[in-house]
Amino acid sequence: MVHGTLEVLLVGAKGLENTDYLCNMDPYALLKCRSQEQRSSIASGKGSNPEWNESFVFTVSDHATELVIKLMDSDSGTSDDFVGEATIPLEAVYTEGSIPPTVYNVVKGEHYCGEIKVGLTFTPEDTRQRGLPEDFGGWKQSH
Repeated sequence: MVHGTLEVLLVGAKGLENTDYLCNMDPYALLKCRSQEQRSSIASGKGSNPEWNESFVFTVSDHATELVIKLMDSDSGTSDDFVGEATIPLEAVYTEGSIPPTVYNVVKGEHYCGEIKVGLTFTPEDTRQRGLPEDFGGWKQSH
């Protein structure tokens, strides 16, 4: 059983399809791992090549097999536009412990629409610490 924390470093994206025709789009990312969802800041006016350099932490178990990152364009007055998404398998980070920032394809349907750069770090939780032993905290009563 895999339990622990997954730290996601959202570096940036390149070559995204601009959904705003009159000006640069204002992209942000929705990161989803099973039922947990987190949102990046909005890269205002950064258009097709946003940079975030933000970290997000998820609590994961082996039921979490992938991380889905949806890229959105923040539009004031109208609903936000879906730019594309990247699905990142987590099996390798569970095995390796960390994966340096890597480029993943962003797709919309079957259509390639840019790339996103993401780093992953997995820190396993020591399952033995769940049931706290008598000498928890390092103190033992001496008889």
